[in-house]
Amino acid sequence: MLKNRKGQGMVEYILIIVLAVIVVIAGVKLFGKNVKQMFSNANETIETEAM
Repeated sequence: MLKNRKGQGMVEYILIIVLAVIVVIAGVKLFGKNVKQMFSNANETIETEAM
């Protein structure tokens, strides 16, 4: 019965990783456009100041 505990720990780690991936994907879907716009604005500002 002790052999199954290693597998149980691995399953728990996999579930944590899957949950983290789901959170990251949801964050990108929710905030992706806003972050892209912020980087675009920063890039334009840097280009304007460099000239």
